[in-house]
Amino acid sequence: MTTASATPDVANQVQTTVDAILRRGLVGLEYISLEDPQVGATPKDTIHTDGSMKLYHYRPQTDEIYRTPLLVVTSLVSKPYILDLTPGQSMMEFLVQQGYDVYLIDWGVPRNEDSGLRLEDYALARIPDCVDRVLEDSGEAELNLLGYCVGGSLALMYMGTHPEAPVRSMACLTTPVNFKGMGLFSQWTDERYFDVDRIVDTLGNVPGEILLSAFDMLRPAGRLTSPIQVLDRIRDDKYVKSFMLVDRWGADQIPFAGEAFRQMVKELYWKNAMLEGSLELDGRHVDLSSIEVPMIHAMAQHDHIVPYEAAKPALEQVGSEDTEEVVLRGGHASLVAGGNAMYRLWPKLDQWLSVRSI
Repeated sequence: MTTASATPDVANQVQTTVDAILRRGLVGLEYISLEDPQVGATPKDTIHTDGSMKLYHYRPQTDEIYRTPLLVVTSLVSKPYILDLTPGQSMMEFLVQQGYDVYLIDWGVPRNEDSGLRLEDYALARIPDCVDRVLEDSGEAELNLLGYCVGGSLALMYMGTHPEAPVRSMACLTTPVNFKGMGLFSQWTDERYFDVDRIVDTLGNVPGEILLSAFDMLRPAGRLTSPIQVLDRIRDDKYVKSFMLVDRWGADQIPFAGEAFRQMVKELYWKNAMLEGSLELDGRHVDLSSIEVPMIHAMAQHDHIVPYEAAKPALEQVGSEDTEEVVLRGGHASLVAGGNAMYRLWPKLDQWLSVRSI
């Protein structure tokens, strides 16, 4: 009797799951066919350009706005829309809706003529220029700085060479400082085997396909196991949508400016110069101990791109006495985007920034 009565329920569950899979399949096909999915949709204006770089100002969505503007420095390695993934799952949208006056540096996609850009062109020229333009646009004397991934490393380079920078506080999100702790990346770029000069001298910019292959090799089974994860939560509309968008972002790799890549390999991976305190850009010493503003660093427990060992030393290197380390569940992308982020990182970041933005 128990088996017989349970059969209709099992059949209904199977039918429901099949229907969900078919529906997701159709949605997935529709999504894949879209040339421009709804990412980076939070309303914003471009207030400055420099080559492929754009400086955005997000339009306010609240009647009252925090006085101190927030400048977001994105990574060189990938497109910035992971921070503005889709309406309802966007960190930029969340910050604007909390009343922050948000600006963002989008480095753009390097062109052939950008192959000569160096780390100092980003950290010592373009970031200071954007800081000045944000202060001019906002009419304020100071701003808060937030850096994601390598964007945080660039922000630290800027702060380490500009001890009097008009920065009130700084937030880093999964930012590498100890490049010997970058797991397989540090092994692949081993000086004994990795001919970075040949790569850059031959190709100019490092193609996005090479970077994508490197990321995929960090988790070689990822392409096989990810669909299984989706199938397991096939009825969760929000999860499926978020997964598809993050997965698309991960595959949407861009080239890396050749000279900056050469510097990163030689100075950061080979010499570990940020951690050792020996990094120089344009003859200027990057002194992280000179950074004395309040600082928070949020990291992910399961970050396979910037492991905890690579990110942890950031707060240990700065001279600030007001620091906070936050380690949250999630990975490199889910730390900042999607459902995981909206319940963990975003409220914490809001709590920390709010008292420093009045």
